[in-house]
Amino acid sequence: MSAVHSPLQARIVQWMVAPGDLVAAGDLLLILDAMKMEHEVRATVAGQVAELFFAADEAVEAGALLTRLHTGVTDASARAPAPAPAPAAGSAAAPLRPDLQRVRDRQARTTDASRPEAMAKRHALGLRSARENIADLCDEASFTEYGALAVAAQRSRRSEDDLIANTPADGMVTGIGRINGALFGAEASRAVVLAYDATVLAGTQGLRNHQKTDRMLGIALQNKLPVVLFAEGGGGRPGDTDMPIVAGLHVATFASYARLSGQVPVIGIAAGRCFAGNAALLGCSDLIIATRGSNIGMGGPAMVEGGGLGVFTPEQIGPSGVQHANGVIDVLVDDEVQAVAVARHYLSFFQGALQAWLAPDAAALRDGVPDNRLRVYDTGAVLQGVADSGSLLLLRTGFGAGIHTALARIEGRPVGMLASNPQHLGGAIDADAADKAARFMQLCNSHGLPIVSFVDTPGFMVGPEMEAQAQVRHVSRLFVVAAALRVPFFSVVLRKAYGLGAMAMTGGGFHSPMFTVAWPTAEFGAMGLEGAVKLGYRKELEAAPAGPERDALYQRLVASQYEKGSAIQMAATLEIDAVIDPAETRDWLARGLLSARVRPDAGTRFVDPW
Repeated sequence: MSAVHSPLQARIVQWMVAPGDLVAAGDLLLILDAMKMEHEVRATVAGQVAELFFAADEAVEAGALLTRLHTGVTDASARAPAPAPAPAAGSAAAPLRPDLQRVRDRQARTTDASRPEAMAKRHALGLRSARENIADLCDEASFTEYGALAVAAQRSRRSEDDLIANTPADGMVTGIGRINGALFGAEASRAVVLAYDATVLAGTQGLRNHQKTDRMLGIALQNKLPVVLFAEGGGGRPGDTDMPIVAGLHVATFASYARLSGQVPVIGIAAGRCFAGNAALLGCSDLIIATRGSNIGMGGPAMVEGGGLGVFTPEQIGPSGVQHANGVIDVLVDDEVQAVAVARHYLSFFQGALQAWLAPDAAALRDGVPDNRLRVYDTGAVLQGVADSGSLLLLRTGFGAGIHTALARIEGRPVGMLASNPQHLGGAIDADAADKAARFMQLCNSHGLPIVSFVDTPGFMVGPEMEAQAQVRHVSRLFVVAAALRVPFFSVVLRKAYGLGAMAMTGGGFHSPMFTVAWPTAEFGAMGLEGAVKLGYRKELEAAPAGPERDALYQRLVASQYEKGSAIQMAATLEIDAVIDPAETRDWLARGLLSARVRPDAGTRFVDPW
């Protein structure tokens, strides 16, 4: 005889057996109810049911004797044959449970395939859907979507079916995926991805997609995950009615997005029209990638017209040519395919070092600077000659032409690169170039990337026109930002290194970097050699007869100054650390990167001069 006891205090809902029934081990005997939850009591041995000590609906205490089973009974002929087991739920032989089927059906209505007309219109514009961009950005099958079942907060004015059909995900696809996982592993490659869906209410910002955005930004900050934002859309949405608010200016999205600055890499991508609130988020990004067909503005046509400022088409507001030239756009691309490729490339610099790389031809650097010391040349080619092949990513190429800024790798290790540009103002540093370089140094410093500076500058740009542009404040940013750097800084003087501008390009002075080395073509001075001769030897020059004799004296004096300010003389007086063969530049930098350390972030504060 085997006793069956109640496993808990409960109420008997239903007996599934009667006295005399034969049961096998595992058969259901009765169902109990406790705290509105049903609990099954099953036989632990085979046998015949004896008496039942409680009836249905009676209460029992934990441990109460419910029934007994006669275990000696072996005649199974009285027991009806058990039915064949039903196919497992979800198997090919069985339909899905109704609750799961409802979920599957609902999920299917969030996909691009459920909206063929909207997709056709999108593709006719030469643009991709939000989900297509995410699929291209993230490693295959790695994206986990959050909030897919959301719809616009407009139930008071639209039917549920209408909202599901026309406002999937409330116009904002959000989640976490892997980017570059094959290179850096599953953990290092995780990123939060947000994509406004321009096919849903013009990609506007509604109540639900603000909530989704805030949720994901909180996850990004808490877990230190990079963020990629596809920002196309028209800003705030006036049509959401299911909320008891007036202006909605209390939303946390913009502060939450801005709070990520300096904490994690933040990438914004714009294709098509990006106005108002969407543009505000885009503008808070570390990097802005935009297509040539994009328009970016803090106010779209409706806002401009509403402010009494005239009537304009979307294409007249913030076209890419304007926004690239003024520095809003960091990388200008042809289409979304290129935009996603650039985003993956940029993000890789913050995901770690690579163990495999391809070195460029080091000997080619020996011809990087012309023999003629007055001839302009492309320092961008020097960057290509130093960086690992295929790694260089130039930033903000349309703005601040006096200084190149780029991310690259040297023997697999990511670095930031600055380079004077002699093709613009002879390499002199103007306000735009200073702003560009100062911000770039802050970017590298925030994310722990060492900086390499290639110097060929006659100094800061001067003159009445320059001073009218607040030159004093702009160029001083280079000194203040450099003084707060926690990352290693290396300087390579290619040719001219004159005055305060050269000091600014070397992190504040020639002894500020981890090392300052020069190519044999380098020349140094407190100011440009020609200007120094004209000012310092004015009397001697005026005393010489005008014409060939004065010209010859001038050339001799310049040559003398050039010899005194040569790289060898600078190294001999220990004002720089070495003169190197240009072909050894990568080796010097690779060894320097192994020796230097990124210091802990001490929360250094400074007041930006501008």
